[in-house]
Amino acid sequence: MILDATHEATLYVASDAKGQVLTCKEGLSFWGGVDPATGVIIDAHHPNHEASLAGRIVLMPTSRGSCSGSGVMLQLARNGQAPAALVFREEEAILTLGSMIAGRLFDRPVATLRLSHTLYDDLSSAGEAEISNGTLQFNGRVIDLCSPDAQELSLSATDQSMLSGKGGEAQKIAMEVLCLMAVAQNATSLTDVSRAHIDGCILAHDANLDFAEKMHQMGAQTSIPTTINAISVDRENWQSQGVVREFGSKASRLADAYVNMGAQPTFTCAPYLLDDAPAEKEPIGWSESNAVIYANSVLGARTQKHPDYLDLFIAMTGRAPKTGVYLDENRRPDCEVQVELPETFDDALWPMLGWLAGAKSPNGIPVLTGLEAASPTADDLKALCAAFGTTSAAPMLHVRGHTPEGALQPQEGASRVSITKVDLARLWQDFNTAGDKVDLVAIGSPHASLTECRNLADLLEGQRCHDNTKTIVTIGRSVLATAKKEGIIGRLCKAGVQVIPDICWCSITEPVFPTAAATLMTNSGKYSHYAKGLTGRSVRFGSLKDCAEAATNGVASNRVPDWLIS
Repeated sequence: MILDATHEATLYVASDAKGQVLTCKEGLSFWGGVDPATGVIIDAHHPNHEASLAGRIVLMPTSRGSCSGSGVMLQLARNGQAPAALVFREEEAILTLGSMIAGRLFDRPVATLRLSHTLYDDLSSAGEAEISNGTLQFNGRVIDLCSPDAQELSLSATDQSMLSGKGGEAQKIAMEVLCLMAVAQNATSLTDVSRAHIDGCILAHDANLDFAEKMHQMGAQTSIPTTINAISVDRENWQSQGVVREFGSKASRLADAYVNMGAQPTFTCAPYLLDDAPAEKEPIGWSESNAVIYANSVLGARTQKHPDYLDLFIAMTGRAPKTGVYLDENRRPDCEVQVELPETFDDALWPMLGWLAGAKSPNGIPVLTGLEAASPTADDLKALCAAFGTTSAAPMLHVRGHTPEGALQPQEGASRVSITKVDLARLWQDFNTAGDKVDLVAIGSPHASLTECRNLADLLEGQRCHDNTKTIVTIGRSVLATAKKEGIIGRLCKAGVQVIPDICWCSITEPVFPTAAATLMTNSGKYSHYAKGLTGRSVRFGSLKDCAEAATNGVASNRVPDWLIS
């Protein structure tokens, strides 16, 4: 064997592993992209669709998409369907954190490494590999793996106190993991944050419930104002909605665990729609990918895309790794995306642009140019950010002329790509491969805003939804209360629309999700990406007006929108 003396290989989670190498050319969101029960890739848009990750040495540049991937990683580790090892070539936090929690709290570690580009490329061509005794072995080579040292961090007296256990065992574990993640993210210290948002509250699997209840039993309590994401049931009404009692009870226990630890029962995936949205340059500790991207990009706040479970640890300590886009110098664009803006367009443009911008800049922060003459609404930017998070690992984007830091110049050597009308037309066709019969219209991914609800009510005024087409809007409690006062909910209900709080389309399950529905239609680029993998249903996409027409007619037009026809 040839012994390589190198420090270009870092082991973040130690565990012996051996298996066949599977190289994913693109990053993967484990949430919505991997079946937590089997380890099979279910993301229909991913080039490795239907491949199994279980027991394999899995390489990918970095992860992407939802912060909830850490929970899927934990579930896979606990049910024996996890990769034998995860290997990245770029910085990665979501799956690394899931592997850490699996080992630290549940004694199911999954080896997690980061390699230099050269070593990564060498390993990708190997048939199989082994990790043991602090080494990586493949093709007759033995690579020494170094481990990060959390003692190199510069910690405050309060940090040291929490780390020593003076605040209790739960807070001690929280600080230990925060320090390890800080080192993994190349931070040298931690930073104060003013508020947190918890994302790991969806009962997609038992791992989320077991983690939350374990932390609560250990005495975990939030120390800063903390909101909570959409959950898996309408908390007050699930018992009358046909939800299986065992599932509804577990989902309620999961929500209650976080509320009992101090989180506010906001139950929304769009916390930026609450009355006290973060201010520009305010350091916060949010999870939930769409919320993180909106906060950074549109509000100008400061937060990394924190993985599920780390969000609780941040809420418990008020501290986060001082790295990434917490630092001004890391918020400059890595890529310029020149958009060929159609002469006319509707609101379907913005989620499509977000999805394409993420595909064009899968790992770096882009600035979108060419949109200066447009006038995007807050809902347009919300849709843009949510769709961007499905195809990119970046925690933010800029839009020249429309976002607080849109004037920032790209970094030296930044790439330049374009989004053309042809790109938009192709994506529209990719999003609309299903037949024209629509069984379900799904609005509210992320949760619908007050304006979105008002606009839908206007579009349906004087009409009724088709008898064979269910139309559902998912919404946060705060927006629901205001919409009720304005009479918007009454107007929607009169048109036959069902409005459901607390859950969103990434967490909705049967029977609230209509069991007989074969094809759904949505105005969300995020849900267009995830729905096939999450539900097994066919998907149609269009503007809010297109969705309203499908709701009343029961069919979606197969005609490409006029503004997409050159």
